[in-house]
Amino acid sequence: MNDTTTVAGTIEHLDPHTLVIEANVRLSAPITPAFVQSIRENGVLTPVLGHRGANGTIQVRAGQRRVFAAREAGFTTIPVYLVDADDVTAERIVQQMVENDQREALTDGDRAAAFQQLAFEGLAVTAIARRTGTRAKDVKTALAVVENASAASALQEHPLTLDQAAILIEFDADEEVRADLIGVATKDPAQFAHAAQRARDEKARAKVKSGVEADLAGLGYIILESDPGYYDTEYTRISELLTADEQRVTIELIENVGGRAAHVRVYADGDANVTYFLRDAKAAGFHTYGGSQSKSGPMTEEEKAERRTLIANNKAWASAEVVRREWLTSLLSRKALPKDAVVVIAKGLTVHRQAISTATREGNELAQQLLGLEPSSYFENDKLATLIEQTRAKAQQVALSIVLGACESVTSKQTWRYPSPTDADYFTQLAAWGYGLSEVEQIVTTTTTSTDDDEGASVSTSEND
Repeated sequence: MNDTTTVAGTIEHLDPHTLVIEANVRLSAPITPAFVQSIRENGVLTPVLGHRGANGTIQVRAGQRRVFAAREAGFTTIPVYLVDADDVTAERIVQQMVENDQREALTDGDRAAAFQQLAFEGLAVTAIARRTGTRAKDVKTALAVVENASAASALQEHPLTLDQAAILIEFDADEEVRADLIGVATKDPAQFAHAAQRARDEKARAKVKSGVEADLAGLGYIILESDPGYYDTEYTRISELLTADEQRVTIELIENVGGRAAHVRVYADGDANVTYFLRDAKAAGFHTYGGSQSKSGPMTEEEKAERRTLIANNKAWASAEVVRREWLTSLLSRKALPKDAVVVIAKGLTVHRQAISTATREGNELAQQLLGLEPSSYFENDKLATLIEQTRAKAQQVALSIVLGACESVTSKQTWRYPSPTDADYFTQLAAWGYGLSEVEQIVTTTTTSTDDDEGASVSTSEND
């Protein structure tokens, strides 16, 4: 059977209670009181699609919601469009998907299950995509979801998109993270991409941390779950210790010393930072500076809270940067740019000229990356100029990428703490274009700087951290 087959049939008025519902791609057929009332008042205006089975029963291929509603409304007959039976399962599924979408759109869960059935019937991804009018990429995503038990279950139980359900597969072994992501998807979907990236980054940091800890444990170190702090009486940092001849204690000097310990941190940049300790420094022949540790007093609870916020926001900023730059790349790949793109370009070249100047002087690698180009080397011609020469229609994309790349390049983990006017204007514009600001990025648009002077000072602060 080809893709353009036309089926001819006849209409009969039959008792809905005698109709048999055929296996359907829609996993459930919810009928609301309003839908039943509409059927009760107006009748079944569009015939359901059915065929006569081998035993004479009429099997409904499409229109199960109308059948259920007619039964509940007490109808004794409804119009049924009868066609010859077609036993090709794949054809039935395609017909039902098209018909259901024309009535009430299938949920992503229904669609994914249907794609799975079509795959079982031997249809390749490209064939499924062609027959159902779906992008091959979306078919692949759907099949990946239904093949994963937890993702498939989440898609059926919660109002998730296929892309959101697919991301849950990355955290198949972490029920807590999956639950958190489902909560974000259902309560604040605009933040889902940010929450997912933070979860990815935390997962990557945890992997680095466990790897370093395993290596240290193999060398005989005691692994400390938390930093003992400068006022701990059991462990002393080796950075505070001196040898008998007043030399700093190094890692090499404690290789064979008992009671050596280590605490591993992984910060926003993903690199591991190890702090080394000794349990009994005196027994090892070491002493602290001046014979006693020089300490100015423990951190207050307020200082500890500020420190926790600083670390959390720095990590959140690193995750948001990944999401933001992916979004910028997608924006610049669109056939049509935002209507006010020319205004943003002009504002960048005037109001935010210092950021443009700095980025241009340094090659504006981000502008090239946002357009999917490998940054030009020192001896190469400017790839942005080459792109314009080759495709003049992309001139506006190039100009916008230069402005956005420049504004993006002066951001860093310091931006949420010390946003400049350029930063605030940049993030406000992204939000106006539909980018969902993460919580830490929202700080930039709500915080005003103490001065409206040239933004260079804040840029310098960002880059030197």
